[in-house]
Amino acid sequence: GGQILRNSTALSVLLEIPIQVEKIRAGRSQGGLRPQHLTGIQLLAQLSEAKLHNGNIGATEIFFTPKTIRDGNYLADTKTAGSVCLIMQTAIPCLLFANDSSYLRLLGGTNADFAPEIDYYSMIFQPIAKKFNFNFDMNIIRRGYYPRGGGEVRITVNPIDQLTAVDLTEFGQIKNFFGRAFVAGTLSKRIAHEMADAAEKLIHKKYSKDIPVEILVLKEPDNIAMGTATGIIVGVETTTGCLLAASALGKRGVPAYDVGTQAAQDLLDDLSYQPCVDRHLQDQLIILMALAKGHSKVRCGPLSDHTKTAIYIAELLTKVKFQITEVSSLKLENDQSNSNTSEAAATASCISHGATIVECEGLGYQRRS
Repeated sequence: GGQILRNSTALSVLLEIPIQVEKIRAGRSQGGLRPQHLTGIQLLAQLSEAKLHNGNIGATEIFFTPKTIRDGNYLADTKTAGSVCLIMQTAIPCLLFANDSSYLRLLGGTNADFAPEIDYYSMIFQPIAKKFNFNFDMNIIRRGYYPRGGGEVRITVNPIDQLTAVDLTEFGQIKNFFGRAFVAGTLSKRIAHEMADAAEKLIHKKYSKDIPVEILVLKEPDNIAMGTATGIIVGVETTTGCLLAASALGKRGVPAYDVGTQAAQDLLDDLSYQPCVDRHLQDQLIILMALAKGHSKVRCGPLSDHTKTAIYIAELLTKVKFQITEVSSLKLENDQSNSNTSEAAATASCISHGATIVECEGLGYQRRS
């Protein structure tokens, strides 16, 4: 799958080890490399002066032999609505360890299905990644949607010597909910209001109305949005600095109310485990935990298949070992301040199973001069 490609090629660059990946997307209707996968791999090959054998659309096997990470100015264009965020996932961890600042110009889809949205990166990934000493600046020049793409994101990555381990295990109490509901193109702003209202209504069914819910509603200006689309991201912040979110994109024939409800419900499902990271962030942190100096520890809900895959690849290539512990019983502290008594009891029964602690002693990877 695409995730194995992304994680293995990024670690190949960082560790300077050649890899062979076979049976690429073998079970898919359109098997082999698709444009966004190939674009990401070609970018990594460029920034590491790698030899890439079989780098073409439809290839089901590649050989990737990197040399040294080079800072510089790089362009990656999927020429489709392929996700720029998935390209960011692979490139930024590598460029963090270049010898000087690097600049990325990424073209493609900014808000796409089956990938993190650009707003998730700015609202959730970026602030959590900073805890690892993982810093980058991001500027959204233009948004692009399915099927045309056409979005543009520019990124500046300044080098670091080392990532630092994190302890994300204290959930705390819910502080506030936030979000962003948008329409672009020919759609009415009323649709964005309906999504936001649906999300807020569902949140207030579970949590006290004293907890703020602030969802920005907007119509994207035509000069910075390519195509017609609608969607919503709903996030939450806790008193210990945890940030979690879920999102949904509108589809033809699906009422706006249902789209807002879906995003809010996905977030509430995650919150039932009192995790410090949501289901979408779990797998993205594995490579950082493996590379960091020190012992990292993160509280999650049930592990996703993507997370299990990320752990497998990280252990295979870095030789770091991950430990996964199921949390068998949790203390529901002061939950009545966040929800009514019956909901608190229901939540208590829910979170007693499925929450996990993921931890590892990182590699302590250092920038090579």
